[in-house]
Amino acid sequence: MFPIPSPIIATIFLLCCVFILFAAGLPITFCLGGAATLFALLFFSPPQWYSIVTSMYGATTNQILIAIPLFILMGSVLVYTGIAEDLYHALYMWAGPVRGALAMGTEAIGAAFGAMCGTSEATTLTIGAIAMPEMLKRGYDKHLAVGSVTTGGLLGILIPPTVLGIIYCVVSGVSVGMLYFGLFFPGFLLAGLYILYIGIRCYFQPHLAPAIPKEERASWREKFISLRGVVLPVLILLAVLGGIYSGMVTPTEAAAAGAISVFIAAFIKRGLTWKTFKDSCFNAFKLASMVIWIIMAITVFSNVYHASGAATIIKELALGLPISGFGVIILMQLSIFFLGMVMDDVVVMMVVTPIYLPIVTSLGFDPLWFGVLFLVNVNIAWLTPPYGFNLFLVRAITPSWITMMDIYRSVLPFIALQLVCLFLVMFFPPIALWLPSVIIAR
Repeated sequence: MFPIPSPIIATIFLLCCVFILFAAGLPITFCLGGAATLFALLFFSPPQWYSIVTSMYGATTNQILIAIPLFILMGSVLVYTGIAEDLYHALYMWAGPVRGALAMGTEAIGAAFGAMCGTSEATTLTIGAIAMPEMLKRGYDKHLAVGSVTTGGLLGILIPPTVLGIIYCVVSGVSVGMLYFGLFFPGFLLAGLYILYIGIRCYFQPHLAPAIPKEERASWREKFISLRGVVLPVLILLAVLGGIYSGMVTPTEAAAAGAISVFIAAFIKRGLTWKTFKDSCFNAFKLASMVIWIIMAITVFSNVYHASGAATIIKELALGLPISGFGVIILMQLSIFFLGMVMDDVVVMMVVTPIYLPIVTSLGFDPLWFGVLFLVNVNIAWLTPPYGFNLFLVRAITPSWITMMDIYRSVLPFIALQLVCLFLVMFFPPIALWLPSVIIAR
C-alpha cells in the first residue's frame, strides 16, 4: 500500500485512468470501476476496501431501482404489441388539411410514448419505423421528417417517467418524485417548442410538408373509429403520470401500476403472446442489469474519489474562481455539452456528477434544478455529432438514399431549440422548481 497522493494527483490519476480505459473501448462500468478499484488497491487499507464494498451493496439495494426494469418492461411491451402504431394511425386519420401535421404529431406521440415508458431508444425506433415512411411517402422534406423523428424519440429522456432521471437521483440523492415534478414543464416545453417550430416553418414553407390530399382524407366515421387506438395509451398514461402527479403513489409504485396496465392493454389488444412476453422480459432484464452494473461502478468511483480528498480540492478551486456562482454553472453546462459530443450520456453523468454536485450545493444552488439542467443538456448530447446516439438509431431506420450528412443537417434547428429550452430553465429556475415547491407546500 502506497501513501495517498495529493488531491490534485488523485484527480488526475482517476480521470486519466477512466479516459484511457474508455478510449480503449471498454464498457463504462469497467472504466469507472476499474480505475477506482486500482486506486483503492494501491492507496487504501483493507478496512477502507470493506467500506467501499458495503456502500456499493447499499446502492444496488435501493428500492428506487425497482422502477428501472419496470419502466423498461413497459417500453418493450409497447414496442412488441403495436400499441404505439395504433396511436399514430389515429393521428393520421385526424391530420386532415393541416400542413406538417404528421411531423407535429410525431413530436406529440414521442412525448406521449416517452411518458409511458421513460426510454428514448424504444420511442425512437417505434415512432421512426411508423412515421418515417408515411412522411416521406406524403412528400415531406427529408430533413424535416428525419429531424422530427429523431427529436420526438428523445423526449423520453426528459419527460417523466425517465429512466435516466432515476439514475441521476441514485447518484445525487435527489428525490425521484421531486425530479419528476421538476421535469414536467421543461419536458413539455421542449415538445411545445418543436411543434411550434414545425407549424410556423410549414406555414411559411408549405412545400416542406404538404397536407394530405382531399381524396385520401378519412371520413368522420373512420376518424371516430380510429380513436379506439387512443384509449389504451391514455389509460396507461393515467396509470403512470396520474398516480405520480396526484401524489397517490411513489414513482416506484407508479412503475408497477404502469407495467400491469401495459400488460392488460396488450391482452385486450390480443398482442400478448408467449413470444411477446418472453422477448419483453428478456429485454428489460438485460437493460436493467446493465444499469445496475453502472450504478455499482459509479458508487465505487464516487467513494474512492471522495475518500482521496479530490472532491474537496476541486470544490475549493471552483469556489475560488474569479467569477460568480452562476458563471460556474454556465461553465459546467458548457463542459457537459462538449463532453456529450464525444461520450455517452450515462458516461457523462457518471463522471461529472460526483465532481459537480458538491460544488453546486456549496454555491447555494438547488441540486434539483441542476438535475433538470443536466437532463436537458444530456438531451442535447443525444443529437450532437459525432457521438449523438439517436443519430445512429435513426440511421438504422432511414432509407439508404438519406445520408448521414442529411441526418446531421436535419437536427441542427432542433439543437437550437434545445439550447433555448436549456437557457430558459437556467435563467428562469421557476420553470423547473415551481411545481415541486407547490407539491412540498401541500
